[in-house]
Amino acid sequence: MDRLLKKCRIRSSLARECLAEGLGVYVLILFGCGSVAQVTTSRNTKGEYLSINLGFALGATFGVYISKGVSGAHLNPAVSLSLCLLGRHPWIRLPFYIVSQFLGAFLAAATVHLQYSDAIVSFGGQEVSGPNGTAGIFATYPADYLSLGAGVLDQVIGTAALLVCVLAIGDRRNTPAPAGLEPVLVGAIVLVIGVSMGSNSGYAINPARDLGPRVYTYIAGWGEEVFRAGRCWWWVPVVATPLGAVVGSLLYELLIGAHFPDTETLTEELVMANHHALQLEGKNPDGQIPKPANHYNPQGLLERPS
Repeated sequence: MDRLLKKCRIRSSLARECLAEGLGVYVLILFGCGSVAQVTTSRNTKGEYLSINLGFALGATFGVYISKGVSGAHLNPAVSLSLCLLGRHPWIRLPFYIVSQFLGAFLAAATVHLQYSDAIVSFGGQEVSGPNGTAGIFATYPADYLSLGAGVLDQVIGTAALLVCVLAIGDRRNTPAPAGLEPVLVGAIVLVIGVSMGSNSGYAINPARDLGPRVYTYIAGWGEEVFRAGRCWWWVPVVATPLGAVVGSLLYELLIGAHFPDTETLTEELVMANHHALQLEGKNPDGQIPKPANHYNPQGLLERPS
């Protein structure tokens, strides 16, 4: 088996990263949209809104665990874009990451549909909106009271909050997450955004998470209404989430990241602090106890004057 796996090993690092991103997003959407499908088709008898929040949070956690060691676990085109703007990810890889993330979400939506196809038919079929609407299992749609402008603001704020928190737990100069626990904290971020910012439009905070499943529902039979519903809502998660990610990244870097001392300054400050501490202890910087200053010769007290 090991020999077979070695022969299957992909040599291209970019291809490996794209596969990791695709699988990570697939797991995220499989658990997230799967939880929506269970709650919706059971008419809230087998779960509730908190179940959906937990599904996406744990999906994000395990998606990050799956892909972090290979691709860095962006799992979100908005995150990939922000890291490129911050100079932490090469621009040339950005389109490949985005396509992989989109495909992962698309395939996960197809899997959820396959798994819940009978339940969806029994619930009301392929209706987009209304009491028997099922398109919301796969993509986000705004509440009836939400205007497009307020929806854009909602997605900008939610995605900005995501990036501020993600950058904080990954910043080694700050108080970083303990090694190995980063995915758990990413899941916690998704959870808290869901329980605090989800009622307006379902907290997409990820263009691939929304557009991939939406395109699938268009192909699978829900039709053009998935793009017309909610006053053509579909473009808001695609445009507003990257904007929010950029805003969140700039906020963190301008208010927090830019104010940490750089490596050279920090080294000089540590050297000076250590030097001062040693002097207070009566030691030279090399750790030796200094000899008394020779302002006079003690032996001269015993000599007779000439």
